[in-house]
Amino acid sequence: MMQHSRWHLGRRRRALLATGATVAAASLILAGCASSSAAPSAGGLGTAEDPVEITLLSNDAYASQWQDQLVPEFQKEFPNIKVTIDGVPYNDQLAKNMLELSGTRPAYDVVMADDNWIPQMASTGGLVDLQGEVDQWTFEDYDWDDFYSAPLAAGEWDGVQYGVPARSNMLMMLYNKSHFDAAGLDYPDENTTWDEFMQMMPALVQDLDGDGATDAWGVGTYFVRDSLTPTIWQTIMDSNGGAILNEDGEPELGKKAVEALKIHASLLDFAPPGAKSWQFTEPLEGFRQGKIATMFNWGSVYRGSAVDPTTTTLTADQVGITTLPHGTETPGAHRGVWSLALNKKSENLEAAWTFVQWMTSKKGEAWQVENLGVFPARVSTLEADAPTDWLEPVYYALDVAWRAVEDGEMWRPRLVESDAVQQILADYTGEVIPGNMPADEAVNKMTKEITDLVG
Repeated sequence: MMQHSRWHLGRRRRALLATGATVAAASLILAGCASSSAAPSAGGLGTAEDPVEITLLSNDAYASQWQDQLVPEFQKEFPNIKVTIDGVPYNDQLAKNMLELSGTRPAYDVVMADDNWIPQMASTGGLVDLQGEVDQWTFEDYDWDDFYSAPLAAGEWDGVQYGVPARSNMLMMLYNKSHFDAAGLDYPDENTTWDEFMQMMPALVQDLDGDGATDAWGVGTYFVRDSLTPTIWQTIMDSNGGAILNEDGEPELGKKAVEALKIHASLLDFAPPGAKSWQFTEPLEGFRQGKIATMFNWGSVYRGSAVDPTTTTLTADQVGITTLPHGTETPGAHRGVWSLALNKKSENLEAAWTFVQWMTSKKGEAWQVENLGVFPARVSTLEADAPTDWLEPVYYALDVAWRAVEDGEMWRPRLVESDAVQQILADYTGEVIPGNMPADEAVNKMTKEITDLVG
């Protein structure tokens, strides 16, 4: 069992998460813990002479990897289920999901939802209740209660579990130890505060090769107008006890949002020239090339940034991973979970649910962690010994982050209009960071537009 950090949890409400856990427990009891061996006839899972074919609509970042590596592993156990995974660019995926779920002739049995999409997708009536409608095909050892409640909650809406976490992620901080060593600074951890972090920044803008020119900078992250850019200041705000929406789903932006936006914008002072146009790729490349001391990005990039020599100049000995700095309430983190859900119009629900279960089961998750570098969503995975040395600090940091995310409710807004809300946040973030609008004015405008949107 891994050690736990020093900060204290248990501050905020857990109503949404508790709802998901309660539904999960009740469903297992009502289902009588149906096992895979007790599922209906083999016809539902195909035969050698007549295999079942299922299709999955995935984000294109994962489609090829899943098709080439994960599907063959799945077919070792279920050789008569043929799986085709189609990838689509992120910016097109929600629209395609919505068309698929609201249409009459389904092309896909399984759809993939980003963290804040499930409410909107569920509003079509096209998703399956995974704890009610497919109980007879649920594996006895699937163990819903083994999921951390925060990632499981990403697939829940209005008391119904529509999705399960298939590709969990977390906004985290990667840091280059050699930059901190050169500056004579201690490495950051989950207890490093925002004040302490910002005090480190000037010393981390350095001339490492001694030629008189700056060649290393303090931080890299999202700065451009993009739907994921607000997750940076949202994390700062949430760690200080703020929120986008209150318990009634009404905008709750205020002073904490203003201060968080200011901190986000001030990071540009310690970022490389031209960083105001950065989103996902640019800080990642800068960090992997050894030019940036700290990077706020999605934690699953750790393997490609610290372990894989084909994508990074760094090594696991050089790269640390932890949460974003600690606010007044919790360490900073932000949930980014891709959930898999079933298309209610599918004619192959048993086979589709079998694939989704296998992929997100204890066994399937453990295989993905070891072979694909996926972040686990199950307690049993993180409490087990890491299968490789480089995963040990990742496991520790992720366990801290999942608990912080749960306690601080650190995720994008959860409502049918979630995607539109996030775009409003992105629009005004894109005005504040380059200095086109003061933070307080931007927060006032965000509040008005979100209020008009959600009524």
